[in-house]
Amino acid sequence: MEVFTNPLIIPLGAFVVAIVAIVSGIVGQAHARRLKAEQRMAMVARGLPAEQIERMLGSSEEEEKPFRRGHDPLRSLAYARRTGIVLVSTGLGVVIFFLTLTLILQHRAILAGAAAGLIPLAIGIGFFIDYNMQKRELKQLGLEVGLPPN
Repeated sequence: MEVFTNPLIIPLGAFVVAIVAIVSGIVGQAHARRLKAEQRMAMVARGLPAEQIERMLGSSEEEEKPFRRGHDPLRSLAYARRTGIVLVSTGLGVVIFFLTLTLILQHRAILAGAAAGLIPLAIGIGFFIDYNMQKRELKQLGLEVGLPPN
């Protein structure tokens, strides 16, 4: 029984999933901002002073630029490492999934999906390279990055 009639369906599906993830992230972020604005408006309507509202909800400027480079180098380093781990794991998972699916269904065209897993894998490796470069720069500035003492 022929399950896949067109070998392009798998890479196309991968791109559709990526697009849906990006769009849902943007929509979720817009929804969170709208919710926070509504909370601010409700607090203003109750007569709370602006300083207290900012203390309770946080500054809106902090929300706009959470990944501002140079703000906290150790946080930037941690983000690069975590993103690298997630992307490399995702890429390896996708490659292994499609290789296993190829073995099970004995249909060679499925290997195109495994090639799509190389994209997040390569990006994750790039994040690890960035992580090591940032670590080296911090070491040159005199900041030692490592495990905290017990």
